[in-house]
Amino acid sequence: MAHVPLILIVEDEPDIADVLDSYLRRDGFQTQRASDGDRALQLHQQLKPDLVLLDIRLPALSGMEVLREIRKVGDTPIIMVTALADDMDKLVALHVGADDYVVKPFNPSEVVARVKAVLRRLHAVSRQTRPTRIGRIQIDHDAHLVSVIDDAGQEHPLTLTRTEFRLLAYMGRNPKRCFARQDLIHACLPESDALERVIDSHLSKLRHKLQQAGGGSLIESVRGVGYRLWPES
Repeated sequence: MAHVPLILIVEDEPDIADVLDSYLRRDGFQTQRASDGDRALQLHQQLKPDLVLLDIRLPALSGMEVLREIRKVGDTPIIMVTALADDMDKLVALHVGADDYVVKPFNPSEVVARVKAVLRRLHAVSRQTRPTRIGRIQIDHDAHLVSVIDDAGQEHPLTLTRTEFRLLAYMGRNPKRCFARQDLIHACLPESDALERVIDSHLSKLRHKLQQAGGGSLIESVRGVGYRLWPES
């Protein structure tokens, strides 16, 4: 039997939760609901949903706090839902590890389309079969795992966020090619209206993690253009 994705709806406004629940179920998804952050974390741990629709403004534990807690234990896809349209809120959510961001009032059909797109993108990454090797870095697309290879040939797994992995895997398919920031946004965050400086933030953190793990200065900035992977000889 085909797997039916489970969507966890975290929303404290019953009318909005009802609409999202109805539209998602109409399109064939399973759903569970939580009206506060504590319950959301409990259900996330128990049910292991395929994706979380997460409101930022929640009673007690905020949506941003829930996002941070989920990212400490895994990389479940998360779409933030909020009435706040300020760019800084988007930057913070995406920086912490959200996969996408929608602003109220929204078209429920668009939200469902974004859910499908995020899951489609996840499945596309998971269908990759052959690990990619760039310098000391090995990217296992099936396992969603990046490792640093030491001088003895031993693999040391690296902890990355979903977006960091997505960026590294995408650039790793074409090492030494220069990618503009907009190219990376379209390829790795296509449903998001992320600003270019969000990519800078993600790549800065990724570069630091690679360097700290012994992967070298793999990510290069190309002034006025964007970024490229350039394995050291």
